[in-house]
Amino acid sequence: MIRVALDAMGGDNAPQVEIEGVAQALRELPAGFRMQLVGRTADIEAALRSHADVDRKRLDIVEAPDVVGMGDKPLAAIRGKPKSSIVVGLTLQKKGESDAFISAGNTGAVMAASTLLLRLTPGVQRPAIGTMFPTAQQPVLVLDAGANVDCDARELVGFAHLGSVYARDVMGRPQPNVGLLNIGEEEEKGNAVVKEAYQLLRRSAGIHFLGNVEGRDIPAGEARGQPLDVVVCDGFVGNVVLKFYESAARVFVALMNRASPDILQRPEMAGVLKVLDYATYGGAPLLGVQGVSIICHGSSPARAIKNAIRVALKAVESHVTQDIGAEFAQGGAVA
Repeated sequence: MIRVALDAMGGDNAPQVEIEGVAQALRELPAGFRMQLVGRTADIEAALRSHADVDRKRLDIVEAPDVVGMGDKPLAAIRGKPKSSIVVGLTLQKKGESDAFISAGNTGAVMAASTLLLRLTPGVQRPAIGTMFPTAQQPVLVLDAGANVDCDARELVGFAHLGSVYARDVMGRPQPNVGLLNIGEEEEKGNAVVKEAYQLLRRSAGIHFLGNVEGRDIPAGEARGQPLDVVVCDGFVGNVVLKFYESAARVFVALMNRASPDILQRPEMAGVLKVLDYATYGGAPLLGVQGVSIICHGSSPARAIKNAIRVALKAVESHVTQDIGAEFAQGGAVA
Protein backbone atom coordinates (compact mmCIF):
# COMPACT_ATOMS: atom_id res chain seq x y z
CA MET A 1 0.00 0.00 0.00
CA ILE A 2 1.51 3.30 -1.14
CA ARG A 3 1.20 6.11 1.41
CA VAL A 4 0.88 9.65 0.02
CA ALA A 5 1.16 12.61 2.39
CA LEU A 6 -0.68 15.72 1.24
CA ASP A 7 -0.13 19.21 2.65
CA ALA A 8 -3.80 19.95 3.32
CA MET A 9 -3.04 23.57 4.27
CA GLY A 10 -0.87 24.60 1.35
CA GLY A 11 -3.00 25.94 -1.49
CA ASP A 12 -4.75 29.27 -1.96
CA ASN A 13 -8.09 27.66 -1.08
CA ALA A 14 -6.92 25.04 1.41
CA PRO A 15 -8.09 22.73 2.76
CA GLN A 16 -11.32 22.58 0.73
CA VAL A 17 -9.65 22.16 -2.67
CA GLU A 18 -7.12 19.66 -1.34
CA ILE A 19 -9.87 17.53 0.21
CA GLU A 20 -11.92 17.66 -2.99
CA GLY A 21 -8.84 16.54 -4.93
CA VAL A 22 -8.31 13.64 -2.54
CA ALA A 23 -11.98 12.65 -2.86
CA GLN A 24 -11.62 12.59 -6.65
CA ALA A 25 -8.42 10.55 -6.42
CA LEU A 26 -9.98 7.95 -4.13
CA ARG A 27 -12.95 7.61 -6.49
CA GLU A 28 -11.15 7.67 -9.83
CA LEU A 29 -7.60 6.33 -9.43
CA PRO A 30 -6.82 2.61 -9.04
CA ALA A 31 -6.89 1.40 -5.46
CA GLY A 32 -3.68 0.44 -3.67
CA PHE A 33 -2.86 3.71 -1.95
CA ARG A 34 -3.92 5.61 1.15
CA MET A 35 -3.79 9.31 1.86
CA GLN A 36 -2.21 11.08 4.81
CA LEU A 37 -3.83 14.50 5.23
CA VAL A 38 -1.35 16.75 7.01
CA GLY A 39 -2.55 19.93 8.67
CA ARG A 40 -4.96 21.31 11.22
CA THR A 41 -7.22 18.44 12.17
CA ALA A 42 -10.30 20.56 12.89
CA ASP A 43 -10.07 22.28 9.48
CA ILE A 44 -9.55 18.99 7.67
CA GLU A 45 -12.48 17.34 9.43
CA ALA A 46 -14.69 20.30 8.57
CA ALA A 47 -13.77 20.02 4.88
CA LEU A 48 -14.37 16.26 4.92
CA ARG A 49 -17.99 16.77 6.01
CA SER A 50 -18.81 17.78 2.45
CA HIS A 51 -17.56 14.41 1.21
CA ALA A 52 -19.60 11.81 3.06
CA ASP A 53 -18.83 9.23 0.34
CA VAL A 54 -15.06 9.30 0.96
CA ASP A 55 -13.64 5.99 2.17
CA ARG A 56 -12.31 7.07 5.56
CA LYS A 57 -10.55 3.71 5.90
CA ARG A 58 -8.05 4.97 3.30
CA LEU A 59 -7.43 8.28 5.08
CA ASP A 60 -5.18 9.26 7.95
CA ILE A 61 -5.14 12.73 9.46
CA VAL A 62 -1.78 13.92 10.76
CA GLU A 63 -1.92 16.96 13.02
CA ALA A 64 0.29 19.90 12.01
CA PRO A 65 -0.84 23.13 13.70
CA ASP A 66 1.43 25.56 11.85
CA VAL A 67 1.08 26.83 8.28
CA VAL A 68 3.84 28.26 6.08
CA GLY A 69 2.45 31.30 4.28
CA MET A 70 3.15 32.12 0.65
CA GLY A 71 5.03 35.24 1.77
CA ASP A 72 7.20 33.51 4.37
CA LYS A 73 10.92 33.25 3.69
CA PRO A 74 11.61 29.55 3.03
CA LEU A 75 14.49 28.75 5.39
CA ALA A 76 13.16 30.94 8.18
CA ALA A 77 9.75 29.29 7.88
CA ILE A 78 11.19 25.77 7.95
CA ARG A 79 13.32 26.48 11.00
CA GLY A 80 10.77 28.63 12.78
CA LYS A 81 7.74 26.41 12.12
CA PRO A 82 8.85 22.81 12.77
CA LYS A 83 5.21 21.78 13.23
CA SER A 84 4.07 23.15 9.88
CA SER A 85 2.25 20.89 7.43
CA ILE A 86 5.24 21.02 5.06
CA VAL A 87 7.81 19.94 7.65
CA VAL A 88 5.56 17.35 9.29
CA GLY A 89 4.56 15.88 5.92
CA LEU A 90 8.13 15.50 4.69
CA THR A 91 9.28 14.18 8.06
CA LEU A 92 6.85 11.27 7.63
CA GLN A 93 8.77 10.27 4.49
CA LYS A 94 12.12 10.81 6.15
CA LYS A 95 11.09 8.42 8.94
CA GLY A 96 9.86 5.80 6.47
CA GLU A 97 6.22 6.34 7.40
CA SER A 98 5.22 7.74 4.01
CA ASP A 99 6.23 7.22 0.38
CA ALA A 100 5.50 10.59 -1.26
CA PHE A 101 4.68 14.19 -0.41
CA ILE A 102 2.55 16.73 -2.28
CA SER A 103 2.10 20.43 -1.58
CA ALA A 104 0.52 23.44 -3.28
CA GLY A 105 2.09 25.67 -0.65
CA ASN A 106 5.14 27.92 -0.60
CA THR A 107 7.37 26.51 -3.36
CA GLY A 108 10.61 27.75 -1.82
CA ALA A 109 9.71 26.21 1.52
CA VAL A 110 8.84 22.86 -0.07
CA MET A 111 12.17 22.85 -1.93
CA ALA A 112 14.16 23.83 1.16
CA ALA A 113 12.43 21.31 3.42
CA SER A 114 12.73 18.52 0.83
CA THR A 115 16.45 19.17 0.47
CA LEU A 116 17.10 19.45 4.20
CA LEU A 117 14.95 16.52 5.32
CA LEU A 118 15.18 14.04 2.43
CA ARG A 119 18.73 15.04 1.42
CA LEU A 120 20.18 15.09 -2.07
CA THR A 121 20.87 11.88 -3.95
CA PRO A 122 24.65 11.22 -3.76
CA GLY A 123 26.25 12.75 -6.84
CA VAL A 124 23.49 15.30 -7.43
CA GLN A 125 24.77 18.86 -7.07
CA ARG A 126 21.38 20.55 -7.09
CA PRO A 127 17.78 19.35 -7.31
CA ALA A 128 15.61 20.54 -10.17
CA ILE A 129 11.90 21.12 -10.70
CA GLY A 130 10.67 19.17 -13.71
CA THR A 131 7.57 20.65 -15.35
CA MET A 132 5.48 19.02 -18.07
CA PHE A 133 4.80 21.29 -21.06
CA PRO A 134 1.95 20.49 -23.50
CA THR A 135 3.04 20.27 -27.13
CA ALA A 136 1.68 19.39 -30.56
CA GLN A 137 3.13 15.93 -29.97
CA GLN A 138 3.71 14.37 -26.54
CA PRO A 139 4.33 16.47 -23.40
CA VAL A 140 7.91 17.64 -22.91
CA LEU A 141 9.69 17.74 -19.54
CA VAL A 142 11.47 21.05 -18.93
CA LEU A 143 13.97 21.37 -16.08
CA ASP A 144 14.90 23.34 -14.18
CA ALA A 145 11.64 25.29 -13.92
CA GLY A 146 12.61 27.52 -11.02
CA ALA A 147 14.65 25.85 -8.29
CA ASN A 148 18.04 27.22 -9.37
CA VAL A 149 18.33 30.72 -10.83
CA ASP A 150 22.04 30.38 -11.59
CA CYS A 151 23.62 27.12 -12.76
CA ASP A 152 27.00 26.02 -13.99
CA ALA A 153 27.53 23.66 -16.92
CA ARG A 154 27.94 20.54 -14.79
CA GLU A 155 24.67 21.23 -13.01
CA LEU A 156 22.91 21.47 -16.36
CA VAL A 157 24.36 18.08 -17.29
CA GLY A 158 23.05 16.75 -13.99
CA PHE A 159 19.58 18.02 -14.91
CA ALA A 160 19.83 16.11 -18.19
CA HIS A 161 20.44 12.88 -16.28
CA LEU A 162 17.62 13.59 -13.83
CA GLY A 163 15.23 14.35 -16.68
CA SER A 164 16.25 11.30 -18.68
CA VAL A 165 15.54 8.93 -15.79
CA TYR A 166 12.18 10.57 -15.08
CA ALA A 167 11.24 10.45 -18.76
CA ARG A 168 12.03 6.74 -18.91
CA ASP A 169 10.43 5.75 -15.63
CA VAL A 170 7.40 7.99 -15.32
CA MET A 171 6.72 9.29 -18.84
CA GLY A 172 7.33 5.95 -20.54
CA ARG A 173 9.97 7.15 -23.03
CA PRO A 174 12.46 4.25 -23.43
CA GLN A 175 15.20 6.39 -25.04
CA PRO A 176 14.41 10.02 -24.25
CA ASN A 177 15.84 12.73 -26.45
CA VAL A 178 17.42 15.64 -24.56
CA GLY A 179 17.78 19.18 -25.87
CA LEU A 180 19.72 22.11 -24.39
CA LEU A 181 17.64 25.31 -24.51
CA ASN A 182 19.56 28.02 -26.34
CA ILE A 183 19.14 31.06 -28.58
CA GLY A 184 20.07 29.06 -31.67
CA GLU A 185 20.76 25.54 -32.90
CA GLU A 186 24.41 26.15 -33.75
CA GLU A 187 27.09 24.75 -31.45
CA GLU A 188 28.76 28.14 -30.99
CA LYS A 189 25.57 29.93 -29.84
CA GLY A 190 24.80 30.92 -26.25
CA ASN A 191 26.62 32.16 -23.19
CA ALA A 192 29.73 30.56 -21.71
CA VAL A 193 27.79 28.22 -19.41
CA VAL A 194 25.56 26.87 -22.17
CA LYS A 195 28.50 26.44 -24.54
CA GLU A 196 30.38 24.40 -21.95
CA ALA A 197 27.27 22.36 -21.15
CA TYR A 198 26.90 21.56 -24.84
CA GLN A 199 30.39 20.07 -25.00
CA LEU A 200 29.84 18.07 -21.80
CA LEU A 201 26.46 16.76 -22.92
CA ARG A 202 27.70 15.58 -26.30
CA ARG A 203 30.23 13.37 -24.43
CA SER A 204 27.87 12.22 -21.65
CA ALA A 205 27.24 8.47 -21.59
CA GLY A 206 23.59 7.56 -21.18
CA ILE A 207 22.28 10.85 -22.60
CA HIS A 208 20.69 10.87 -26.06
CA PHE A 209 21.61 14.47 -26.80
CA LEU A 210 19.94 16.22 -29.73
CA GLY A 211 22.00 19.39 -29.35
CA ASN A 212 20.73 22.92 -28.89
CA VAL A 213 16.99 23.54 -29.16
CA GLU A 214 15.13 26.83 -29.37
CA GLY A 215 12.04 28.03 -27.55
CA ARG A 216 9.87 27.36 -30.60
CA ASP A 217 10.84 23.67 -30.50
CA ILE A 218 9.08 23.15 -27.15
CA PRO A 219 5.48 23.71 -28.35
CA ALA A 220 6.28 21.74 -31.50
CA GLY A 221 7.43 18.80 -29.37
CA GLU A 222 10.25 18.05 -31.76
CA ALA A 223 13.59 19.37 -32.96
CA ARG A 224 15.07 18.81 -36.40
CA GLY A 225 12.56 16.07 -37.14
CA GLN A 226 13.14 14.12 -33.93
CA PRO A 227 10.80 13.87 -30.93
CA LEU A 228 11.77 16.07 -28.00
CA ASP A 229 11.36 14.55 -24.53
CA VAL A 230 13.53 16.58 -22.13
CA VAL A 231 14.65 20.21 -22.33
CA VAL A 232 17.42 21.43 -20.02
CA CYS A 233 17.94 25.03 -18.88
CA ASP A 234 18.65 27.00 -15.72
CA GLY A 235 15.79 27.86 -13.39
CA PHE A 236 15.69 31.53 -14.38
CA VAL A 237 15.06 30.75 -18.04
CA GLY A 238 12.84 27.78 -17.25
CA ASN A 239 10.54 29.75 -14.99
CA VAL A 240 10.24 32.58 -17.50
CA VAL A 241 9.29 30.08 -20.22
CA LEU A 242 6.83 28.38 -17.88
CA LYS A 243 5.01 31.59 -16.97
CA PHE A 244 4.90 32.68 -20.62
CA TYR A 245 3.59 29.26 -21.65
CA GLU A 246 0.79 29.37 -19.08
CA SER A 247 -0.28 32.86 -20.13
CA ALA A 248 -0.08 32.06 -23.85
CA ALA A 249 -2.56 29.22 -23.40
CA ARG A 250 -4.97 31.55 -21.60
CA VAL A 251 -4.60 34.17 -24.36
CA PHE A 252 -5.33 31.54 -27.01
CA VAL A 253 -8.50 30.41 -25.26
CA ALA A 254 -9.62 34.02 -24.67
CA LEU A 255 -9.10 34.94 -28.34
CA MET A 256 -10.99 31.86 -29.50
CA ASN A 257 -13.82 32.63 -27.10
CA ARG A 258 -13.99 36.21 -28.33
CA ALA A 259 -13.89 35.35 -32.04
CA SER A 260 -16.10 32.29 -32.05
CA PRO A 261 -17.47 31.15 -28.68
CA ASP A 262 -19.38 28.24 -30.20
CA ILE A 263 -16.14 26.57 -31.28
CA LEU A 264 -15.03 26.08 -27.68
CA GLN A 265 -18.35 24.41 -26.91
CA ARG A 266 -17.87 21.69 -29.49
CA PRO A 267 -17.23 18.21 -28.03
CA GLU A 268 -14.03 17.76 -30.04
CA MET A 269 -12.51 20.85 -28.40
CA ALA A 270 -12.60 19.23 -24.96
CA GLY A 271 -9.45 17.27 -25.73
CA VAL A 272 -7.60 20.37 -26.93
CA LEU A 273 -8.52 22.38 -23.84
CA LYS A 274 -7.51 19.47 -21.61
CA VAL A 275 -4.04 19.39 -23.17
CA LEU A 276 -3.59 23.12 -22.55
CA ASP A 277 -4.82 22.98 -18.94
CA TYR A 278 -1.97 22.68 -16.42
CA ALA A 279 -4.32 20.82 -14.06
CA THR A 280 -4.05 17.85 -16.42
CA TYR A 281 -0.41 17.38 -15.46
CA GLY A 282 -0.91 17.65 -11.70
CA GLY A 283 2.32 18.79 -10.12
CA ALA A 284 6.01 19.12 -10.81
CA PRO A 285 8.47 16.68 -9.20
CA LEU A 286 11.49 17.99 -7.35
CA LEU A 287 14.10 15.65 -8.83
CA GLY A 288 17.39 14.86 -7.14
CA VAL A 289 16.21 14.44 -3.56
CA GLN A 290 16.05 11.03 -1.91
CA GLY A 291 12.31 10.74 -1.98
CA VAL A 292 9.21 11.83 -3.88
CA SER A 293 8.25 15.49 -3.49
CA ILE A 294 5.63 16.98 -5.81
CA ILE A 295 5.12 20.75 -6.06
CA CYS A 296 1.75 22.11 -7.20
CA HIS A 297 0.62 25.55 -8.26
CA GLY A 298 -0.81 27.56 -5.36
CA SER A 299 -4.09 28.05 -7.24
CA SER A 300 -4.38 24.39 -8.22
CA PRO A 301 -7.99 23.23 -8.61
CA ALA A 302 -9.13 19.88 -7.24
CA ARG A 303 -8.41 18.13 -10.55
CA ALA A 304 -4.77 19.25 -10.36
CA ILE A 305 -4.49 17.82 -6.83
CA LYS A 306 -5.98 14.54 -8.04
CA ASN A 307 -3.50 14.39 -10.92
CA ALA A 308 -0.62 15.29 -8.60
CA ILE A 309 -1.56 12.23 -6.56
CA ARG A 310 -1.50 10.20 -9.79
CA VAL A 311 1.99 11.53 -10.58
CA ALA A 312 3.19 10.73 -7.06
CA LEU A 313 1.88 7.17 -7.29
CA LYS A 314 3.60 6.64 -10.64
CA ALA A 315 6.88 7.99 -9.27
CA VAL A 316 6.75 5.57 -6.32
CA GLU A 317 5.65 2.60 -8.42
CA SER A 318 8.39 3.17 -11.01
CA HIS A 319 11.14 3.48 -8.34
CA VAL A 320 12.34 6.68 -10.01
CA THR A 321 14.19 7.81 -6.87
CA GLN A 322 16.19 4.59 -6.73
CA ASP A 323 16.87 4.71 -10.46
CA ILE A 324 18.18 8.27 -10.19
CA GLY A 325 20.51 7.05 -7.45
CA ALA A 326 21.74 4.26 -9.72
CA GLU A 327 22.18 6.69 -12.63
CA PHE A 328 24.45 8.99 -10.63
CA ALA A 329 26.32 6.09 -9.05
CA GLN A 330 27.16 4.95 -12.58
CA GLY A 331 28.49 8.31 -13.65
CA GLY A 332 25.49 10.59 -14.00
CA ALA A 333 27.39 13.12 -11.95
CA VAL A 334 30.04 15.00 -13.88
CA ALA A 335 33.50 15.02 -12.29
